Amino acid sequence: MDGAVDPEDVLPDGTEYAELGGEQVRKGTVAAFVATARSLEALPAGDPAEAGLASHLRDLLPGLRAVGVLEVFAPRSARLRAALGVS
Repeated sequence: MDGAVDPEDVLPDGTEYAELGGEQVRKGTVAAFVATARSLEALPAGDPAEAGLASHLRDLLPGLRAVGVLEVFAPRSARLRAALGVS
């Protein structure tokens, strides 16, 4: 094996969740995080929706950590880092 992993290796067809690092991670978690982060970035500063989006992003963090996303990718925007409470 060359170390490459395909999506179906992680979640076979018909599977909704994967158990990763003791965390049950639903398919679509990474895509949901990216879409929500983009929504946060598109808001004008001080928009009341920012708190709700930031809370949702933090709710997704355990799944992202279980997948290892934040081990290989770092949020570039200061606004997103602040929302996540990461540096």
